[in-house]
Amino acid sequence: HSPFIAGPPITHPAQFFGRQRELRRIFNLFRQIPLQNAAILGPRRSGKTSFLYYLKQITQTNQNELRPDQLAHHTALPPNLNWVLVDFQDPRLGTQQGLLRYLLEQLSLPVPEPCDLPAFLDVMTDHPLSPTIILLDEIGVALARYPELDDAFWESLRSLATTMLQGRLGFVLTSPQPPEQLAQHSGMGSPFFNIFGYSAVLGPFTEDEARQLIASSPIPFPEEDIAWILAESGRWPFLVQILCRERLLALAEGETGPEWREEARQQIARFRDNFQ
Repeated sequence: HSPFIAGPPITHPAQFFGRQRELRRIFNLFRQIPLQNAAILGPRRSGKTSFLYYLKQITQTNQNELRPDQLAHHTALPPNLNWVLVDFQDPRLGTQQGLLRYLLEQLSLPVPEPCDLPAFLDVMTDHPLSPTIILLDEIGVALARYPELDDAFWESLRSLATTMLQGRLGFVLTSPQPPEQLAQHSGMGSPFFNIFGYSAVLGPFTEDEARQLIASSPIPFPEEDIAWILAESGRWPFLVQILCRERLLALAEGETGPEWREEARQQIARFRDNFQ
């Protein structure tokens, strides 16, 4: 099977490459109470969702399932840290009841009936909670599409994080734009979007990171192809994945000429504008 994945998010840490500096910084925010909050920014297809999956999964993955070169930034985290991933592309999480119920279920806490905001806050504050990070993927979708997730809702989450739970709750969100800008565009005044004191922008890979990804091919690529892939992709991981997939297919089919490059160029053509 091809190790190169372009399109769906990468969900297993062993297939995740790069972003070491950002991972180090983020894990540092969660080493002690109070937990801090982070925003992961970058254009579409820059790997934001894959980054969240890595945060969530790496703490539950055995070292022997990882690549030998993968660094263990997460080992100093509190051992009982909970991770909850909220994907706002899922419309079931677009109502207050749907989202609050989901959060309680993920944390193995009792779900009240009705599961409205006051009842949710009661459950969260009445039960001992291990340190918890809530990962909010595509926060812009929530602000644009889900009117029930209003100022009062975000204010309540802010209160939970800053005062009610004594710093045992942190948030990481993903967005193409800084959260305070998003909130302004949506007409939101909520101070929730001002608690994100650290932001990481996911840009192109470094050359070393891109080369590590390319080197994961089960059939080694010639150096001239590696140089071409680095130049043609601008080292954006999504484009590197597509070009590597095409090169590997051609090699597996015994093609030794340069014809694969034209096909590979066509495959990435429609995504290039995304990364200008």
